[in-house]
Amino acid sequence: MPLVKDSQTELLLKRLEQIRAYVGNTPLIQIKGLVENPAVSVWAKLEWNQLGSSVKTRPAFQIIKNAIETGSLGNGKHLLDASSGNTGVAYGAIGAALGIPITLCLPENASEQKKASLAYFGVNIVYTSRFESTDGAQDKAMELYLEYPEKYFYADQYGNAQNWKAHYMTTAPEIYQQTGGALTHFVAALGTTGTFTGTSRRLKELNPEIQVVALHPDSALHGLEGWKHLETAKVPAFYDASLADQNLRISTEEAYRMMKQAAKTSGLLLSPSSAGALAGAVKVANSISRGMVVTIFPDHGSNYPDVLKALIKEN
Repeated sequence: MPLVKDSQTELLLKRLEQIRAYVGNTPLIQIKGLVENPAVSVWAKLEWNQLGSSVKTRPAFQIIKNAIETGSLGNGKHLLDASSGNTGVAYGAIGAALGIPITLCLPENASEQKKASLAYFGVNIVYTSRFESTDGAQDKAMELYLEYPEKYFYADQYGNAQNWKAHYMTTAPEIYQQTGGALTHFVAALGTTGTFTGTSRRLKELNPEIQVVALHPDSALHGLEGWKHLETAKVPAFYDASLADQNLRISTEEAYRMMKQAAKTSGLLLSPSSAGALAGAVKVANSISRGMVVTIFPDHGSNYPDVLKALIKEN
């Protein structure tokens, strides 16, 4: 679809360019003290170091940019989507800066911190059943869109190709440049699957020898917010299972143990999803004799005060 070049679109795109400086370009740090073999290193991208404070800022920005360019968003339309929290916060931050209203379908058991952040950015929240996870939120979003198509642009982060393309265009090149092309393994969890799909696809083009590892929750009843148990949930439309050289299962208990371990060894306050990613990266690192393993920390532990309180009580 050709770009729409009216005055409102030009103004929104100009504002987007101002925001772009706060999207991506996150630091890559080495995680020490978790792998004994000195020939193997583990590194992580701190995705909370950007607008919206999570990895979801990248796809949210790209989805909004594409929608404005193609005329799908603007003229008072609400951006509508389903989220477990992080993408919604990113939409909220960008929408607030652009003056675009955001309506979000959110499972009622999302963290209180996420709910507070969404309210702070003025997001209109439609709560859905905690028992249906993001699948139920997607159903509700589609229902709203079909009922009021003139009011909403349905972003559909689980089916919108701009999701994985954001990581293809930004996350992968950043990792490759930051490691000098020396990484041997890329490890990421599956949620919308955009991070894994886009980053893996581009890294494989840059160096086919790079091994990419997909992390899955070990059961449908897991506590890793943002992760999807694909066997029992709706599989995102753009997920390509053939990309993964290896698939690993990570339990919620493993992630919680890693939260404690990372705090003690590296002073890192990790979210359950970031700790799960680190647990997977360490598993991969311990299975090889030499190499550089890179993973993604989606968000920060401060977003999950209830989990932190529970872990403190266990000590």
